[in-house]
Amino acid sequence: MPRHVLGRGYIAPSDKVNVGVVGVGGRGRKNIIELLKEDDVQISALADPAEYWDLANFYYKSKAGRGPVREMIEKERPGAPQISEYEDFEKMLAEENDLDAILCATPDHTHAYVSIKAMQAGKHVYCEKPLTHNIWEARRVREVARESGVATQMGNQRHSTADLRGAVEHLKADVIGDIQQIHAWVPATRWNNYLEGVPEETSALPQGLNWDLWLGPRAHRPFHETYAPVTWRDYWDFGLGALGDFGCHDMDTATWGLDLPLPTKIQVKPAGKNSESLTPYGEIGYYEFPGKGGKPDVMLNWYSGGLQPRRPALLPTSEKLTSRGEMYIGSKGIMLFGGKDYVRIFPEELRPTDVAATLPVTNGHHRDWIDAIKGGPQASSHFEYGAHLTEITLLGVLSLRLGGAMIHWDAENMKAIGLPEADRLIQETVREGWEM
Repeated sequence: MPRHVLGRGYIAPSDKVNVGVVGVGGRGRKNIIELLKEDDVQISALADPAEYWDLANFYYKSKAGRGPVREMIEKERPGAPQISEYEDFEKMLAEENDLDAILCATPDHTHAYVSIKAMQAGKHVYCEKPLTHNIWEARRVREVARESGVATQMGNQRHSTADLRGAVEHLKADVIGDIQQIHAWVPATRWNNYLEGVPEETSALPQGLNWDLWLGPRAHRPFHETYAPVTWRDYWDFGLGALGDFGCHDMDTATWGLDLPLPTKIQVKPAGKNSESLTPYGEIGYYEFPGKGGKPDVMLNWYSGGLQPRRPALLPTSEKLTSRGEMYIGSKGIMLFGGKDYVRIFPEELRPTDVAATLPVTNGHHRDWIDAIKGGPQASSHFEYGAHLTEITLLGVLSLRLGGAMIHWDAENMKAIGLPEADRLIQETVREGWEM
């Protein structure tokens, strides 16, 4: 039933949506910039354990944390109501009675906890990708989303671009025939390649950082500058490597376009020096998906850290592989997808002059979530889909964390068959008070 029939979370189209943002580092700041483009969105509160982060030397090239982000919003929206600041997002949930929605842009290891608590409080939730840090969390987030009925969206923003959707439409139209093999590659590697393990030394705690709160469900450890900001992705306790970072982007086209189920066999091996505590320099491996509706089984091959697939004979020598891309090998030909305005079909005579539009119209990744909050159709990367795509991604991560072990996946029982050592990674232990 529609949410407004249940009387749950419906907001009149003319009303502003009051959003609280949890995690206002680099990604949080970028999400806020997108939300500020929407006249019917009011950012009412910010929650982050950090008052200030200097991100000038990182990808984000900015200052972040509660203070700088609040100042940015106030400059963009002069005269708007005062923005509340909190170290602890749970205090924000308890005290900000007028909040309609939460946007979560924390490090990966707290995505599930924030999303679950917010949905249980009746808030609509947008959460950055990957939706969770482990497979059990993905299923728990999906379960709570079903129970709460709130509007959700996972932050894999490419999902709402015309380029990715065009590639999806080509797959759905069987332009190159039945797909049997897929290759997806990203250039991403570890941030700090000199690391060989968890640092033994400590660093001075940045002023205004509640480090224990930042750690969240993870066991306490002294602060080190390679943990935060940004480079937390190098550590399995907090991040998930290149596959965890990009899988929900670069396997989205295939998962959506081919309606892929959960895979039955997965093996992803680390490339370069490996460590039990650190993500690898690169990754290479594959997923096997059972065929559906009379279609053949599909093998998806994953590469990172500069690794790329071999060039098939059908690909012209003049066609260079992009640094990040996807290649689909079908019974009739090949499709390359490399992002903005880049879809190539070989042989070229297979390229259609037009492909029928079958996907729902999108008004933008954040806008679709806001419209869903106001009673419109659900956003297309809602948590039902997002949890599925995240589980696919995390199955590769599971293999990686077990040193490249072959995973035979029993989806019904959430078990890696014959690998009891996988259980501790399928559902990770959490500190007391952080149960989900």
